[in-house]
Amino acid sequence: EQTTSDRASNAAEHTEQICSRPRPSLPERFSRPLDRIARNKRAALEKLAAAQEPPGFGESWRQELLAEFGEPYFRELMNFVDEERTRHTVYPPAEDVFTWTQMCDIRDVKVVILGQDPYHNPNQAHGLSFSVRRPEKPPPSLKNIYKELESDIEGFQHPGHGDLTGWARQGVLLLNAVLTVRAPHSNSHKDKGWETFTDAVVQWLSNNQQGLVFMLWGSDARVKGAAIDRSRHHVLEAVHPSPQSARRGFFGCKHFSKANELLQESGKTPVDWNAL
Repeated sequence: EQTTSDRASNAAEHTEQICSRPRPSLPERFSRPLDRIARNKRAALEKLAAAQEPPGFGESWRQELLAEFGEPYFRELMNFVDEERTRHTVYPPAEDVFTWTQMCDIRDVKVVILGQDPYHNPNQAHGLSFSVRRPEKPPPSLKNIYKELESDIEGFQHPGHGDLTGWARQGVLLLNAVLTVRAPHSNSHKDKGWETFTDAVVQWLSNNQQGLVFMLWGSDARVKGAAIDRSRHHVLEAVHPSPQSARRGFFGCKHFSKANELLQESGKTPVDWNAL
């Protein structure tokens, strides 16, 4: 039977064992609830962003650009475009605004061709810069692009239509700075928020990819391309292929053959520009 002194000794020993156990440091004790708060905040932001996600957005692109959907500017932009559609004709149709995200995985992009805003006539714009729906004939700028291809790429022949989906499926990102337009007014959706969103797309590609070829045609594209990390990527510049400027440096730029040379140097598969 334990004596009073034995019990006291055991209690003292037990107390000593408890006191000698390693205790979390103060910062660690505080960091656990802070981590939970951060996780909860991140989950709430992701839920908010997902609620704002527009229709027709490619999954790989959604994963990388999800944070943009929760930004105030993007919510305002979506509200603006929705309101425009209730009052006016807006191109492209809502389901085609993000066609460029459906053509290939975001990590399979290898060439980026920057445009300005969508075509503002019926049955043309379908979410790819410079491209038009079949069987629409190529607009003037695209005609000049084909003309340059005929002189630059051996065996290239005018395909008889203006649909550039064949390029997009190979990893050619055909991205306009502004993704919607009110018919029949070009630049009618300029400075409403699209530029911020497409800047984020270009920035993500610049920061997370290596050896991409960016084709910047015209002053607007050059401004948008200012954030490209030229130590990681290749940048080809020329005037815009519109009839007003094509003869001042677009014709003869040989961007398409140069792009393939640069892709091969980076260990990437060249683009089959004939596959239209």
